[in-house]
Amino acid sequence: MAQKKGTRRAGRTLAFQVLYGLAFAPAEAAPSLEWAFAENPAALDEASDEVKNFARELARGVWSKRDELDQIIHKHSKHWKLHRIAKVELAILRLALYEMLHCADIPLKVAINEGIELSKQFGDENSRNFINGILDAAAKTVDNGDLGVDKKF
Repeated sequence: MAQKKGTRRAGRTLAFQVLYGLAFAPAEAAPSLEWAFAENPAALDEASDEVKNFARELARGVWSKRDELDQIIHKHSKHWKLHRIAKVELAILRLALYEMLHCADIPLKVAINEGIELSKQFGDENSRNFINGILDAAAKTVDNGDLGVDKKF
């Protein structure tokens, strides 16, 4: 995964948009995650195959690990039930946590910063702090070795 920063950011944004869209039409109801990409306006507008491929890789990973990611979000969201977390924030948290836990070449700080950038772009005025708090707590858990991932903060 040796892509340029701009390619990765665009890929994350596209992956977020597809994952967010799935919150309204879950993949179980759709023919496949590929169908979600084929129907998503942002994916249709994206010209770069490199961006689309990175986005697909991220979205597939997030979607396949969402139960694990949701458990971590629940653990660190202090008194927030998962169904009460806004769909925008949930999609961002899943994506950033996936990168923290399952993308060896993406440092914890980068995953957190990219999650915060997505929250600035797509969330409301409270999103940034909410996202940062949960991702920071999860990163400390990763840093302590509690999630079986060898990354340092």
